[in-house]
Amino acid sequence: MRPFTTLHGLVAPLDRANVDTDAIIPKQFLKSIQRTGFGPNAFDEWRYLNHGEPGMDNAKRPLNPDFVLNQPRYQGASVLLARDNFGCGSSREHAPWALEDYGFRALIAPSFADIFYNNCFKNGLLPIVLPADTVDRLFRETFAHEGYRLTIDLAAQTITTPAGEIIAFEVDGERKHRLLNGLDDIALTLQYTDEIKAYESRRKVEAPWLFV
Repeated sequence: MRPFTTLHGLVAPLDRANVDTDAIIPKQFLKSIQRTGFGPNAFDEWRYLNHGEPGMDNAKRPLNPDFVLNQPRYQGASVLLARDNFGCGSSREHAPWALEDYGFRALIAPSFADIFYNNCFKNGLLPIVLPADTVDRLFRETFAHEGYRLTIDLAAQTITTPAGEIIAFEVDGERKHRLLNGLDDIALTLQYTDEIKAYESRRKVEAPWLFV
């Protein structure tokens, strides 16, 4: 998992509430358990004008010109600005995989669905909860200024706007540590490799019948 320290990223505004995980990555793309390759199908039903299926050449599919992520000014965005209850619906881990593979590193919204919120931290995405009025203001500024970028400093837990305003955000200390150091569940477990090996060696002596 890539560490998250600081990000100076272009913002894309997804001005919809209750965006569910099936909208983020439709169910037909859940056949793979690889963490990569889902980016071209993120928001598939909104992004393209035809129905998508695994294996299709997305470069040849007609784009929906009205969908925000298809607009030239938001190409290369790494910060997604969203509305309430982002990531609701089923608990598919493919949703943060698709967002991260698309190029997003941080998400900002007034609220997130709980399971989706937890999955983001496990997959290198930083979901930031801000008050609704602050999110409203960020939407207005993003729409008003092409090339609108935010600087996100996870260690300091701050967002800096182009005008120099500093917005503080909260994040759980353990989740912060894991993101700063790029530690997913597997990497976190491997930090205790010596202790695990010592335990297994001890158990072979204490209960040898378990290892026959």
